[in-house]
Amino acid sequence: MTVLLRNIFLFMKYEAVIFDLDGTLVDSIQDLADAMNIVLKNNNFPIHLLNSYPSFIGHGIRTLVERALPESERNEAAINTYYSQMIAVYAENCTNKTHAYNGISDLLDALSEKGLKLGVFSNKAEDFTKRVVEVVLSKWTFDAVIGLTTEVLKKPNPLKAIQFSEAIGVTPESFLFVGDSGVDMQTGTKAGMHAVGVLWGFRDEKELRANGAKTIVKHPLDILKILE
Repeated sequence: MTVLLRNIFLFMKYEAVIFDLDGTLVDSIQDLADAMNIVLKNNNFPIHLLNSYPSFIGHGIRTLVERALPESERNEAAINTYYSQMIAVYAENCTNKTHAYNGISDLLDALSEKGLKLGVFSNKAEDFTKRVVEVVLSKWTFDAVIGLTTEVLKKPNPLKAIQFSEAIGVTPESFLFVGDSGVDMQTGTKAGMHAVGVLWGFRDEKELRANGAKTIVKHPLDILKILE
């Protein structure tokens, strides 16, 4: 790390960072799309182009399934059936093509060298969240990896972020909450954290700002500038 970055870190007021996973740390869209399209094809439903999937994700896999299904199939019983199929397919394919975005490795190296506490908070099912982190982001240590266990705790509910803050003894005001969606910005804001919206993910700047982003970044290393 350069002398300049070391000097910057001396004056940081932030001590911890919570990251969203999909669209923030990793590009997982291809694996999600592939798995859902297998489910659709197996049931003789129309499949979707890859560029349709960013609008389906962000609220958990169940919501992705609901949005991807034909409107005639968007009832509770059908969603439950196809959700179970999606989970089974995705479980076998969730790290096939998923990879860290360019610049994430350098960012996590820099934050880790300083000793900041790091966490992941995703609306992806917790088993999948942990598996993706273990496989794709195995080089780095995260103090918490939080996925979806029950719908009531799904972002934008900030409870899990607040509990992480309490567990490591760092006040919410000393956290960055980094994500690519309006849901992430709402979560960070509700938790009392500095909400950072990223532009390399699945949502645009308008959505991020409308939902409370305090800072917008175009590249992972831009996050280091917030620490000055």
